[in-house]
Amino acid sequence: MLLDTYGRIATDLRVSLTDRCNLRCTYCMPEEGLQWLAKPDLLTDDEIVRLIRIAVTDLGVTEVRFTGGEPLLRPGLVGIVERCAALEPRPRMSLTTNGIGLKRTAAALKDAGLDRVNVSLDTLRPEVFKTLTRRDRHHDVLDGMAAAREAGLTPVKVNAVLMPGLNEDEAPDLLAWAMEQGYELRFIEQMPLDAQHGWKRDGMITAGDILESLRTRFTLTPEGDQERGSAPAERWVVDGGPHTVGVIASVTRPFCRACDRTRLTADGQIRTCLFATEETDLRAALRADAPSPASDAAIAELWKKAMWGKKAGSGLDDPSFLQPDRPMSAIGG
Repeated sequence: MLLDTYGRIATDLRVSLTDRCNLRCTYCMPEEGLQWLAKPDLLTDDEIVRLIRIAVTDLGVTEVRFTGGEPLLRPGLVGIVERCAALEPRPRMSLTTNGIGLKRTAAALKDAGLDRVNVSLDTLRPEVFKTLTRRDRHHDVLDGMAAAREAGLTPVKVNAVLMPGLNEDEAPDLLAWAMEQGYELRFIEQMPLDAQHGWKRDGMITAGDILESLRTRFTLTPEGDQERGSAPAERWVVDGGPHTVGVIASVTRPFCRACDRTRLTADGQIRTCLFATEETDLRAALRADAPSPASDAAIAELWKKAMWGKKAGSGLDDPSFLQPDRPMSAIGG
């Protein structure tokens, strides 16, 4: 198992399939994009499936989340999902996506074995979407979400980030819309993972701000810590139920003590935390020439050693905190 010195066990694997994205969200990357990873640096489909197999069969991982960048840009995505669905024991599998391209792939992903999707959508206003993402693709995201719902990739969860001066007033409207559509909404505090390193704590919309805004229209009742478990979202029952809304307060109310995640980047690095400044290279072990590529057992030991050294928390509240050099698109959400 993937145990650390604080007694936490990682059972949730986040797998970044690519660092590329077809949006340019202001809180993630500059308008011109980034210098993408070279193709030889990326894990192959076979290497990704092998590492997931080791995680599931040897290290106790029970849940796999495919991320990016934008994972729908990975040509072999459906095949990767299908091969992972055949593992014993079978992991629960989900996908975090911006929704562009989901309309044409949702049914195939469901048939391959994907269980559900998380879709990022920060606004109901097409003009604000264009400003936030620098792309005019709002309708494609809405169509993709509907296709996912129709394909049975449920519950469809919606991730929203509120930004000052752009969409900070939309929390109640987003919640009303999500309940009407049958989606599960979660607000996420903006995190210091942008490529520009322009994040400022005093300029972010906090969980407290979000809840205050929601309560202008809805009655929110805490679901309780027992229901939350290791999930990052604190959840509230809306107007007595059955709908809920979640808030992921990664900055103001971190949940590190219950973290059960391990992360694999698109170029084969293990990260113990979104905000880690160290990585463990599994790609080199996979591709070693002499005397031979590492065995599954040797890779598992490298992975266990990496997780054993996981820090107590993200360090966001430490005055010496340094934002990771690699942005969210390279790390995987």
